[in-house]
Amino acid sequence: MRYRAEWPRMDRMRLPLGAGRDVAVEPPLGQAIEAALDAVLSEQRADGHWVYELEADATIPAEYVLLLHYLGEPADAELESKIARYLRRTQGAHGGWPLFHDGGYDPSASVKAYFALKMIGDPPDAPHMARARAAILAHGGAERSNVFTRMLLALYGEVPWDAVPAMPVEIALLPGWFPFHIAKVSYWTRTVMVPLLVLGSLRPRARNPRAVGVAELFVAPPSRMGLAPRAPHQGRLWFAFFRAVEAQLRRLEPRVPARLRRRAIEEAAAFVRARLNGEHGLGAIFPAMVNAVQMLDVLGVPRDHPENIAARRAIDRLLVDRGDEAYCQPCFSPVWDTALMCHALIETGLPAARDAAMRGLDWLLPLQILERDGDWGLRRPGLRPGGWAFQYENAYYPDVDDTAVVAMAMHRADPVRYAAAVARAQEWVVGMQSRCGGWGAFEADNTQRYLNNIPFADHGALLDPPTADVSARCLSMLAQLAPGAPAGRGAPAGRALSWLLRNQEKDGSWYGRWGVNYIYGTWSALCALGVCGLETQARPVARAVAWLTAIQNPDGGWGEDGDSYRLDYDGWRPAPSTPSQTAWALLGLMAVGAADTPAVRRGIAWLIDGQRGDGLWDEPQHTATGFERVFYLRYHGYARYFPLWALARYRNLRGGGAHRLAGLGM
Repeated sequence: MRYRAEWPRMDRMRLPLGAGRDVAVEPPLGQAIEAALDAVLSEQRADGHWVYELEADATIPAEYVLLLHYLGEPADAELESKIARYLRRTQGAHGGWPLFHDGGYDPSASVKAYFALKMIGDPPDAPHMARARAAILAHGGAERSNVFTRMLLALYGEVPWDAVPAMPVEIALLPGWFPFHIAKVSYWTRTVMVPLLVLGSLRPRARNPRAVGVAELFVAPPSRMGLAPRAPHQGRLWFAFFRAVEAQLRRLEPRVPARLRRRAIEEAAAFVRARLNGEHGLGAIFPAMVNAVQMLDVLGVPRDHPENIAARRAIDRLLVDRGDEAYCQPCFSPVWDTALMCHALIETGLPAARDAAMRGLDWLLPLQILERDGDWGLRRPGLRPGGWAFQYENAYYPDVDDTAVVAMAMHRADPVRYAAAVARAQEWVVGMQSRCGGWGAFEADNTQRYLNNIPFADHGALLDPPTADVSARCLSMLAQLAPGAPAGRGAPAGRALSWLLRNQEKDGSWYGRWGVNYIYGTWSALCALGVCGLETQARPVARAVAWLTAIQNPDGGWGEDGDSYRLDYDGWRPAPSTPSQTAWALLGLMAVGAADTPAVRRGIAWLIDGQRGDGLWDEPQHTATGFERVFYLRYHGYARYFPLWALARYRNLRGGGAHRLAGLGM
């Protein structure tokens, strides 16, 4: 095992802990920490960072296959066979494909996975294909597909363009004050939508050299397919209004002057090309990258043009080849993985772990974005940049969540060494605070909620409004950097604290936008409340602690799945325990002084009992959220650093004689 020579026997060692006392470590806990630490230290990259697989659902690998055939590229039979094995393995018992592990049938994921498998060469009468087709037809056919799937089917000529919501490319020319403007939607919507405007205007046709279609997936003839009905999240009056506007746009479209249309296409294309981001890709996210490549293709940009080469390379870099199967990631997560790992390592207090964390933080340091005013600057002109992006490079789109986590890790590790970087991050995060007191992830005051009622927004994720988890993280950072800051009611931290308390759910939890779900949100909020000085006797904290305790599984762990985002959610529904969600619950409880409780002791025991022989944990579940009800994520790093962090925190509290670690935002 790595670094073993540096460590004395952990069953008898005495560690300097946060409260200044030495303590003999009990063998099971110490050995669990040792094994987990040894495993994650071996996974650090040579330059100091960590990055783990980021897995979504069948949609992304299916779209990768369909992109290659859209472009007419020569097929890589070996790669396609590996992706096919992945798609077959992830097929659900219901016959279709889910959005998260063991989830229910999803129409769009199922249509795309079936289409990709058929494109690869799986015969339609194969048992798995017959089961998939039967499931799709039983659930209303491919007609039930969402907007993005309808767009893909239209590009392949499987459905008429009239089945796709009208999004005129002239949107790119609208002034900033207009009710619908690309600056009024989220970063991910902007980067995905703008190249789609060009595609929707020029309406290219997939090359599809194998001439594969999926007409058999429709209940009625696809040529007669109409527009999708109102989505459950959309209001009747708003939707009716926007559908009427859309009808008028369709009537006006043939009358748009060719010169105006060319100008709009040029404007949209210029927006995309300015943000292509080299081999890191548009927005550094797969859907935007795919749309950018298709846009360059329809505009006639040669395949050997540097822009095209880099944009295409960005997509291939996301492939994961496991030998027997392969899939495509939605993006990379190195900044997030590295920052969270550094927190966990620092928590252990061991010299080897601290040295590794410092190498990780030194790797993060030059990735701070200090020169580029990203799209966020449209709402915050004059604010100096100072954030970190989620990916290796995404200068137009840093996010405050990553920035807060990195800043807290740097401040905790060495407040002098990283002082300039932390101060700049704090300045940017404060500047990104929304008027209500909370924070969105990438945008400030991105709250034009009426836009989620347009027909294009059937996914309900057009915007980036303030959320409890991100707001809590920013509050944690401000309170850690300046203890006492939340006491100033008109100050940024005081406003954030008020906002967070106002947004507590009736049952005592907080909603988790970027992690599944209420466990994630409640962990985030309790960390913030703890560093603000609120403890278990405070009513908001007591309610949250009671909720976490009440939902603990009989086995001692905690779990929650994507069904908790249902619009008809009416209270807690049990789900299998997972390492990451158990760690979140434990870290949340320990943040507010509830470390010495039966719930925490049972949770720690569950983590220790579930640890594998290699020091890590199994977690097939998707415990993170891309978009509620639409897109879920499985961070392969979550079952590594979060359990290690929780175990180390528990050891520190038990050994140090303190009921919580004061002054830490996470």
